[in-house]
Amino acid sequence: MTQNKGNALIIGAGIAGLSSAYYLLQKGWQVEIIEQNDLTNNCSYGNAGMIVPSHFTPLAAPGVVAQGMRWMFDSKSPFYVKPSLNAKLISWGLKFLKHSNQKHVDYSAAAIRDLNLASSRLYNEIAKQDDFDFELNQNGILMLYKTEKVAEEEIELAHKATGMGLPVDILDKKEIQQLEPNVQLDVIGGVNYKCDGHMNPMKLMKQMISYLKNKGVIFHTHHQVTGFEFSGSMIKAVIANDRKFTADRFVMTGGSFLPELAQKAGIKIQLMPGKGYSFMHTPDNPVNTLNHAALLLEARVAVTPMNGQVRFGGTMELASHHDTINMKRVEGIIRSIPQYLPDFQIQKPKESEIWFGYRPCAPDGLPYLGQSSQLKNLIIAGGGGMMGLSLGPIFGKTVSELANDQKPTVDIKKFHPERFS
Repeated sequence: MTQNKGNALIIGAGIAGLSSAYYLLQKGWQVEIIEQNDLTNNCSYGNAGMIVPSHFTPLAAPGVVAQGMRWMFDSKSPFYVKPSLNAKLISWGLKFLKHSNQKHVDYSAAAIRDLNLASSRLYNEIAKQDDFDFELNQNGILMLYKTEKVAEEEIELAHKATGMGLPVDILDKKEIQQLEPNVQLDVIGGVNYKCDGHMNPMKLMKQMISYLKNKGVIFHTHHQVTGFEFSGSMIKAVIANDRKFTADRFVMTGGSFLPELAQKAGIKIQLMPGKGYSFMHTPDNPVNTLNHAALLLEARVAVTPMNGQVRFGGTMELASHHDTINMKRVEGIIRSIPQYLPDFQIQKPKESEIWFGYRPCAPDGLPYLGQSSQLKNLIIAGGGGMMGLSLGPIFGKTVSELANDQKPTVDIKKFHPERFS
């Protein structure tokens, strides 16, 4: 029997929080989780379900700012920054501009790759357990392009990936079509990142919650953290719903709400919520089944087969949290799909059928992962941006390793949570 190591309190029940509980349990910790909503509403549920070692280029990269400025004036474009005098957005934007260069990409690429590869291997291990069946498919993700300009950019990136040891195939139109014999593709070619995969995130989350509950993890839903109590450089208690929660170790996840949560503990973390939308589509003909997940590159739309359906997702709205669904952004996704997949003539879904969530985007495009230097019993794991689900298991494994004073499996020095303090 595993020896009890102590009590851990996790704030946030997204994939980072659940994965932290999963790996802490394995090391003998008693775990409780505080979640401000219920267990069905966070960014880990409605995303594209992709595992992406291919995403070794951070969001802050050369060309992103110029492209973003062009998209700003198209109401249906994939990217939008709401003009605002919000001091947090201005500060975030200035840091984003500072990091949008090749030097930062070269600094970050290997560390992001290693984090995603380690997490992908952990997903393989989780999927082998009897308690889990979340449609894990590690057969690659197709990067599909329609224009020579994007083809040139993507092929150059593919060569860089090959140089970094990632298995990649550069394919012409005929070769791509052979990988997807059941659907018509209107593209000039694509790249298959064979290191990538996809899953059904809804199944993963439900199965992980069920597993944790069966193993004794206590969930406190609809609990909003309002403050912390301290003893020197240690957290003594978390206050939520007028209750005090004590523990030996505290884990702060919190998704796109991480900055507000950290601020209550006296820590500065910079994130902007990047709002995205998705919806499910059932093909008219069940024969039209995709074998691979794909990214429609010019449109910035993700396509993922899930349980006989297809999930389409996209857009990035950088603004404060708000519950309004921007139907023009959704229309932009819908309009782009038949341009690549002519078999999919999609009607605009009802607002009630559209999911939205917030990607937690750091200004340098890197996650926040590590031990707090200000509070000795606090570990922070978040800011995965568009890689949040992909990085879930390695976030959790790293949290467990830090809680047990072990050297992390992956080098996390570049992801220090207080690097902007």
